[in-house]
Amino acid sequence: MQITSAMKMVSAAKLKRAQDAVTQMRPYAEKLQEILSNVSGGSDDIEGGVFSKLRPVKKVLIIAVTSNRGLCGGFNSSISKHILTLLKGEYAEWNAQGNVEILCIGKKAGDFFKTRNIPVAAVKTDIFNALNFNNSSAIALEVMADFASGKYDEVKLVYNTFKNAATQVVQTEAFLPIQPSALAAGQTTTKDYLFEPSKEEIIVNLIPKSLKTQFYKALLDSMAGEHGARMTSMHKATDNAKQMAKDLTLQYNKARQAAITNEILEIVGGAEALNN
Repeated sequence: MQITSAMKMVSAAKLKRAQDAVTQMRPYAEKLQEILSNVSGGSDDIEGGVFSKLRPVKKVLIIAVTSNRGLCGGFNSSISKHILTLLKGEYAEWNAQGNVEILCIGKKAGDFFKTRNIPVAAVKTDIFNALNFNNSSAIALEVMADFASGKYDEVKLVYNTFKNAATQVVQTEAFLPIQPSALAAGQTTTKDYLFEPSKEEIIVNLIPKSLKTQFYKALLDSMAGEHGARMTSMHKATDNAKQMAKDLTLQYNKARQAAITNEILEIVGGAEALNN
């Protein structure tokens, strides 16, 4: 009970920092993604437009974002089960041909898929020890380079979105290629922009930065969700331990009272036997 209570307090302290980081990053990342989806339309002939170029899907990479440690309820298992559903459903054809690989961000994902003989591209376990934009960008650049070289034709991100301390929602995002923005109901064209210095230069610089930001935001979401899930799980474990201690104390008191009663009866019985 003391251990789970301490773990709850540690997670609560970490959650505050992680929650502040993701809530500050999320609006920026979402707006940048919206702008990127609009300006990348029709950019296949521009250097950098390779990330928005649609091509026949032959090889798929799924990025599974979990944690390195457990004791956080269903946080990790929800990601693993969701990816298994994708492998049996949407990507069943490619999976049967061995053309789906999993990039595991977090030790738990690596352990899960390796034991099931599912192809694992790599396992990144050090990223959460010091999560920052530079560390996450290094992984994002590797994935972008693999996509640009044709190693993968589609890349999906699967992670837990932080909603609140008690709720994390599994999110599946298209990472590559960049998806064109969906037109609103009744809207016939996407938003128009004035470009300075030029559309070509902006796209060349904006696309890699936007992808790295999207990836970093997903990791921040997952980290905040992990701390929230662990805090909630340890809170429940502490409550259960308190109830168990209460039940054991009651059983102990009953057993002690029964033993005392038996001793009194034996003394009384012995005294009566002497009198007789």
